[in-house]
Order: sequence, then C-alpha cells, then structure tokens
Amino acid sequence: MTRYRVDLVNACTAEKNRVEKLLEDAQIKLSVVASSIFGVSGRAMLAALLAGERNPARLAELARGRMRAKIARLEEAFTGHFTDHHAFLLRLMLARIDAWNADIAIVDEAINQHIAPYRDAVERLDEIPGIGPTAAHVIIAELGLDMSRFPTAKHLASWARFAPGVKESAGKKKGRGATGHGNAYLARVLGEAAVAAGRTETFLGERYRRIARRLGHKKAAVAVGRSILTIVWHLLSDPTARYIDLGTGFYDNRLDPEREKRRHIRRLQALGYSVTVEPTN
Repeated sequence: MTRYRVDLVNACTAEKNRVEKLLEDAQIKLSVVASSIFGVSGRAMLAALLAGERNPARLAELARGRMRAKIARLEEAFTGHFTDHHAFLLRLMLARIDAWNADIAIVDEAINQHIAPYRDAVERLDEIPGIGPTAAHVIIAELGLDMSRFPTAKHLASWARFAPGVKESAGKKKGRGATGHGNAYLARVLGEAAVAAGRTETFLGERYRRIARRLGHKKAAVAVGRSILTIVWHLLSDPTARYIDLGTGFYDNRLDPEREKRRHIRRLQALGYSVTVEPTN
C-alpha cells in the first residue's frame, strides 16, 4: 500500500505539472507568484477561470491570507489569453487531480489502520529530523521491525545500498564510490528525509550542510540518508531507545583548537604568506 501511494502521488504530481504547462500556454504565470497554485487561493482562482471570469483584477481579489499581499503581482500574472480550449482541458485535469487526491486519502486511511499495531515505532521514528509519519510508514513497510536479520547498522546500510562500493586492483582504487541500486522506495524516502533534515538546525542538518559544502548536495543526501538509516536500525533494534539530537555544535566541540590552528597556518604558508599568530586576549 505504501508503494501504491507513491505511485498515486507521482501520477498526481504529473497532472499538476500539466496544469502549470497549460496555464503557461495561456500566458498565465500564476506559479511565479504563488508557491502552490493548488492551495486555497489558487484553486479559487482556477475555479473562477473555469466559471468564465477573465478579469485579472477580479481574479487577483480571490487571494486569501498572505497571498493578498501579492495582489498587484497576481493581476499581472493573470494578464494572458485563457480561452475556452484551455478551460476544457483545465476542467479535465483538475477533475483528475481531485480523483488522485481522493484515492490517496483512501490509501492513507488503509495504511493508518494497518500501521496501528506499530504506532510506537512510528512515533519514535517520527522524532528523527526529516522523518514524518508518512516516511516512517514507508520505512517500516520496507524494512519491517525485526532488525535481527541485520547484525549491525552497517549490514543494513549495505543491504539498502547506502554504503559506497570500493573497487581496488593492484593497490589502485577504481570507480567513483557509487552506492549502486537498492530498494528504490526506501532510497527515495531516505533521500527526501535527508534533504528535509538539511534545512533544520539539528545535528543531521549541520552534517548535511558540512558535506554539501565540500562534496555537493547529492553526496550529502546519501551520507545523511545513511546516518538516518543507522539511527533507524538502533531505534528498531531496541524498542526502548529514543532519538536524542546531538545539536548543531557537535562538530565544533570535537575540534582540537591547536590542530586547527596549525592546519590554517600551513594552508596560508602554502599560498605564499608569512604567518604570525597572536592571541586576542
């Protein structure tokens, strides 16, 4: 069911992209102003378009909440050429999106009923930054709760293909350290969780940003995804375990000031500078 839910969400997202392209074909740039054209304000405006309203000012007045601060930009965005042809296609697309959303809600209800016996595990996984109830459902569905099949967290990371492969021949390392292809549904949810965690002021968020600065966001997502998977293994292995965040200052507290000072001095000297270090106090 969790896999089917992913398929439904993908189909719904594809239909939403078609709506956006249709509006752009009519030279209506609503998505430039609104963060989501399928929110309360966006759907009200789209409904007005289908009802025959073409006046940009009247359409912009349908904005609600914080969107009302953008009325002037909305008027400009609705200055286009929306025809009956566009209305015909838009009506079909919105009906399809509503149908997808209804199906997703039905599947969500069924998942909640089946996951009820494992509510405690869901709540403990939900404490991990980047992991929400939906992601926790997918993780439990793909991994199960019996971690005895994975002797260590490293075994789980290897099975999930979140451990970079090392190929060596005649003392030379080959390849790019790629992880390979594992469980696509698990990899997707871990990648999304890693990116979400990267926006938080937590240990995982700081870890994501540190790695992203050096190696890029893709490798940061894989590295933090593995960290999340390691945390999941510990939480599911011990039903009494709870997630405790180490904080954003974890790495700074582990630094050796004297070693850092020598490292910076060497780097400056390599660039051709003569360095004299004096304490500030």
